[in-house]
Amino acid sequence: MAADQTVPLLKKKTKVYVHGCPGCEQDRMKRDYKGLPYKAFFFVFVATLCSSLPVQSLFPFLYFMIRDLNVAKRVEDIGFYAGFVGSAFMVGRMLTAVFWGVVADRYGRKLVIMFSIVSVIVFNTLFGLSSTYWMAFVTRFLLGATNGLLAPLKAFATEVCREEHQTLALSLFTTTRGIALVIGPAIGGFLAQPADKFPTIFSKDSIWGRFPYFLPCLCISLISLVSFIICLWLPETLHKHGNNDEEDRTTETQCISQIDPEVKENGDNPEKTHLPESENLFKNWPLMSSIMAFCVFSLVEMAFAEIFSLFAVSDKKFGGLSMSSQDVGEVLSITGFSLMVYQLFVYPFITRFSTPLVSARVAAILTIPLVTSFPFMTYLSGFVLSFVVTCASVLRNVFSVTFITCLNILQNNAVPQHQRGTANGISVTAMSFFKAIAPAAGGIVFSWAQKRQHAAFLPGLLHLTFQ
Repeated sequence: MAADQTVPLLKKKTKVYVHGCPGCEQDRMKRDYKGLPYKAFFFVFVATLCSSLPVQSLFPFLYFMIRDLNVAKRVEDIGFYAGFVGSAFMVGRMLTAVFWGVVADRYGRKLVIMFSIVSVIVFNTLFGLSSTYWMAFVTRFLLGATNGLLAPLKAFATEVCREEHQTLALSLFTTTRGIALVIGPAIGGFLAQPADKFPTIFSKDSIWGRFPYFLPCLCISLISLVSFIICLWLPETLHKHGNNDEEDRTTETQCISQIDPEVKENGDNPEKTHLPESENLFKNWPLMSSIMAFCVFSLVEMAFAEIFSLFAVSDKKFGGLSMSSQDVGEVLSITGFSLMVYQLFVYPFITRFSTPLVSARVAAILTIPLVTSFPFMTYLSGFVLSFVVTCASVLRNVFSVTFITCLNILQNNAVPQHQRGTANGISVTAMSFFKAIAPAAGGIVFSWAQKRQHAAFLPGLLHLTFQ
């Protein structure tokens, strides 16, 4: 009879918490606390902000920066050179994302996150001090190559909360991106060329006049410095059980009675009943399919972000909208604020009635006609132009963050915890490759389009839809 009573214990999956393991400590906290981990979510927010701001703040002033560096011989060539600077960050990130993911899986999430924030502080500041085109290109490339934030952050976000809160955790990335769309373009649009905009405060003979794009970069670096200080208290979530299996088993036995008295040793290793065996991630079809969809959409997303700013500030005789950098900053800031509201109040409601896969499909389909409509806005002017452009920009970004959030959920649910850093590294590498192609290709096509306003085939900007 006593033997029969032990059968349920042998079949029951139990969780063992290893003493001194930060990942086990985090799992224990998730077991004991069923609410939202607001402190951990705040760490995700500030670190993601450091990753997003250097990208979002660039485009309002990139056109004018390339113009002032005197690398383009004609106005029509500015878009060509701007595209390569816009791509440099993504090329650098593409080449190192898997490396940072592997480092995060081996040595911890916090190490990579902290190092990446330092790289933002250093190379973003140097970018603002660029006096030549090649200095601007190299500093953007190094900023991307040393920025390994995304892969460990996505893994961290899913590891600090319970399974029922993972959707909210991953939506933090797009919510923060929405906030960055408010702060970044505002910083880039309003603070660039301060000696021209605020001559009574900033002299043209000062550093702000000699380096007209240093002030917005310095502001972002200071924000990153504050984020670095905050993240000093960021917890580690990686499981570290050592290399000696026998020693681990002994440590687990000691820890069972100290942390989880209800769990009894039963001759089995309960830790291994949870974790699937290591497998080739490239044969994981749910992961690979979501990454491929993510890459294609990222191409459209980045190409549009690059071209929209160039298109908006270009003269109407070239098919543009004749907007100023401040006007572009206002449109993007309103868009970012709308995204934040959508992500916090509307998207959680949508998740109750739709699966991530269905939501991603609907968002992708609706993006096609919306992006196609932008070139025709050149025929509008005044308040109507500003209103239509802002509304269209808000809708496009709503569809974009819906798609990206849903795919992030699908990707992280497709792999176990010990492979999330590497899986997200693969995703970031592939995505960065497409995002690296997009600005360069977009800039080339944009420059080509401005030279053929009256061509019989694909005239002017009417073909810049990328669909």
